[in-house]
Amino acid sequence: MDLKNFTSAITHIAEEKNISSKRIIEIIETAIAAAYKKDYGKKGQIIKCKLNPKTGEVKFWQIKLVVDESMIYSEEELEEIKNQEAVLEKANPLFRSTQGEMSIFSETENEQERQKDKKIHFNLERHIFLPEAQKINSKIKISEELEIALDIKEEYGRIAAQTAKQVIIQKIREAEKENAFLEYKSKEGEIISGTVQRIENKNVFFDIGKILGFLPKEEQVLGELYRIGQRMKVYILKVEEDPKGPVVLLSRAYPKLVSKLFELEVPEVSTGQVQIKSIAREPGSRSKIAVLTTQEGIDPIGSMVGQKGTRVMAVIGELGGEKIDIIEYSEKVEEYIANSLSPAKVLEVKIMPKNKALVLVKKDQLSLAIGKEGQNVRLAAKLTGWKIDVRDEQEALEEIKTEEKI
Repeated sequence: MDLKNFTSAITHIAEEKNISSKRIIEIIETAIAAAYKKDYGKKGQIIKCKLNPKTGEVKFWQIKLVVDESMIYSEEELEEIKNQEAVLEKANPLFRSTQGEMSIFSETENEQERQKDKKIHFNLERHIFLPEAQKINSKIKISEELEIALDIKEEYGRIAAQTAKQVIIQKIREAEKENAFLEYKSKEGEIISGTVQRIENKNVFFDIGKILGFLPKEEQVLGELYRIGQRMKVYILKVEEDPKGPVVLLSRAYPKLVSKLFELEVPEVSTGQVQIKSIAREPGSRSKIAVLTTQEGIDPIGSMVGQKGTRVMAVIGELGGEKIDIIEYSEKVEEYIANSLSPAKVLEVKIMPKNKALVLVKKDQLSLAIGKEGQNVRLAAKLTGWKIDVRDEQEALEEIKTEEKI
C-alpha cells in the first residue's frame, strides 16, 4: 500500500464530501471487513476490521455475543414459533414474503428486537456460551461482545473487491445525508436564501445549497408568484429524515419569517437592544409587530422603521409589498391593546371578564380601528391575545344608559 497516496486520497475525499477523515477511515474499515467476509467468512458472521492509516496494518476480528441458556429459545419454544408461523402462512399466503422483508433489519434494529424479546435464536457464528467465551477472555460477562482474532488475508477476489467498492459508495452517501441532515436541522427556525429550481403541482422546490428545500402550497403566500431562477428568502420550518435524504420544509407564510427579516435589517434587533415581543400576520396582506426596548435612549419603533423608512421598506420589499404595522409593546394591558389598534386613535380600553376588552373610539375612527373586512381588529386580537370589541363611544354610552334605565 502506498501510504502517501492513500493518506492523500482520504484527505481529498474528506474535503470534497465534507466528511471527517476519521469517518472515511471507518467506512474503509467496514468495506474491508465486507470483502474479508465475502472471500473468507461464513454466513451470519459479524466481522470487524481495524486499519492503521500510518502503517497500513490491518487486523480482523469476529464478534460474538456472550449468552447463557436463559437467553436462548428452547427447542419447545422454537417448535411453537414454527407452528405459529405455519398457521399464519396457511391463513395468509403473503406471510412468508412479508416475513422475508421484515427480516432485513439493520444491526441496530436486530439489537432492538433482541432487547424486546429478551431471547434469541442461537447462531454458532454470532453467539457463544459464557464458559466457552471465558476460555478466550476470562473477564468477559453475559451480554458482552467477544472479539476473536482472525487470520490476516491480503488477497481478495474480484467479487470481494466489488463488494468493498459498493460498501464505500453506500456508506459515503449515508454520511453525506447524515451531515446534510445535521447541518440543516441546526438551522431550523432560521431564514435562508434559496433559488427556485422547479415547480411541481403548485409545490415549489428551492435550491438552498447542498439539497433541495420544499415549499408546499399551504406555506406559500396567497397570490405570490414563483419563477424558475428566482431568488428569495425562505424560513426553515422543519427538517426531517427520509431514506432518500433529509427533507427541508420551507415557509414563506410563517409569522417568524417577518421577525427574522427584521433581525437581518435592524442591528438593534440582532443585538437584543430591541425585542420583538409578538407578531400577528395575514401573509401577503398585513402584519402587526409589537416591539420593546430595555435601554434608555433607543426608540424601538424608530429603530425598526429606519432612516426615511429604509429598514422597514427592505422587509416589505422581501415580502412582496405586505403592509407592516409596528407598535410599541406595553406591560399595561390597556395601553398595549390601544397601541395594537394603530393607526386608529383609541379613547378608552375597558378590561372585561373572560379575557375580553371593550375598546371605545370616536365615530370617525371606528372603521379605521376595525379595518377592511375586520382585518385590523383581528390582527390586534392575535397580537395581544385578547378578544377585542371595538365600539363607537357615543353608541356605547347610550347602550349603557338604556341598560341602567331598564
